[in-house]
Amino acid sequence: MNIEDPEYSEGSWIQWFCALEDHQFFCEVDEEYIKDTFNLYGLKPKFIHYDEAYEMILNEAPEEEDLEDEHFLELYQEATDLYGLIHARFIQSPKGLALMREKFLLGKFGTCPRVLCERQNVLPVGMSEELRTSRVKVFCPKCEEVYIPKKKCPDVDGAYFGCSFPQMLLQTYTDLYPTPSNVTYVPRVFGFKVFKHKGSRFLSPEKKTEITFYDDEHLKRIKGAGTVMNKEDEEEPNQRMSGNDRIKESGGLNKE
Repeated sequence: MNIEDPEYSEGSWIQWFCALEDHQFFCEVDEEYIKDTFNLYGLKPKFIHYDEAYEMILNEAPEEEDLEDEHFLELYQEATDLYGLIHARFIQSPKGLALMREKFLLGKFGTCPRVLCERQNVLPVGMSEELRTSRVKVFCPKCEEVYIPKKKCPDVDGAYFGCSFPQMLLQTYTDLYPTPSNVTYVPRVFGFKVFKHKGSRFLSPEKKTEITFYDDEHLKRIKGAGTVMNKEDEEEPNQRMSGNDRIKESGGLNKE
């Protein structure tokens, strides 16, 4: 639906933003939640134009001519980050959890790429609470591993969801836990097991390094000494698309 459609043009910025392509992981945060200053504690120092970004979020959907306004495009980037950090808090509230539960059950976040998980629905997760550290990933409740989403979501920061969301949802709605599976893949050559290869390491009792979020040491290993990061995964912390590019990348001002 085009923004010029009367029904859509009268919508809010939040509705417009969540309807953009590659923004299917987001849910619509209640305006009342955003207006409660208690929920925004500690966010203001993170932004240069906090008040303007806050006002944009609570405003109407933008018009076509706004895309030609440089000030709007700069402010859009801050509004996106501010909304994202508010979103990370909202989805851990009772109403936010309920909204994300429905999206999870509908498979809006995608399915696990591991074949033996049999298309288990996944949940969005961040590998850092800080902006510009890592793009959003997905967590599979069945194998309990983290993967890059099938749709890369180039402008969706992992901080918009936080590191704790999947476990918060699963502990709140325990019925969402999938039935455990003991099925494992065993590599063979012409039907014979490969010597010293026991198969899938998901069930291996061997001690592994535990990780829940990216610490400084892990980030250095990922990024290398000033090298360009893997294009299939992360973006460099300071390398962000311009406001115009981000909106165009997300489908412009058109609603699917």
